[in-house]
Amino acid sequence: MGEIDDAIERADREAFTRQPPKTPKTLKGQIGYLIRQLGSAKAVARELGVTADSVNRYRRGARKHARADVAVRIDDAVRARWQPQVRKRRQKQAAASGGITVETRARFGYTAPVGTTDDGRFRRLTVHLPPAYAQRLFDARNAGAGDQQMRGIIAEGFKEIYFQDGGGRAMGLSDVEINDIDYLDLDY
Repeated sequence: MGEIDDAIERADREAFTRQPPKTPKTLKGQIGYLIRQLGSAKAVARELGVTADSVNRYRRGARKHARADVAVRIDDAVRARWQPQVRKRRQKQAAASGGITVETRARFGYTAPVGTTDDGRFRRLTVHLPPAYAQRLFDARNAGAGDQQMRGIIAEGFKEIYFQDGGGRAMGLSDVEINDIDYLDLDY
């Protein structure tokens, strides 16, 4: 996963109305949940990269603890499927009326007219992007877009909202790029 995908995932997790089952306490519960979601122990085994027998041992309680790397994969698989309707509702609201707030510290580069500087530099920005950018970002993610394409959508939003101030300045500015992301966080 890229930085943008991770940021969307973190923002989705903030929307949970209930916390998913925790690994140390209820491995059996997590496996049961994954089997209900994916339909079979074989499908869960494929998802986790273990054998179907291991999945069935976890489900029966014959194995109380998974290896550390498998436990992380189990936790990630559960979180990825937890409360999909809550996620969809929040994303739909952001794309329809709320927009998306992007907080980042990254190097921004851009193409600017002659006589101005186009040297990229690190900036710490918190910018609220309109719903149209949220919709484009979610559509791109759902279509399987790469991190670079999603960065482009956010960079275009920064260009319009932050650098050009909605059409009030820097009209000759083009091709804003986000590079060297130190951190990126989304909220919607």
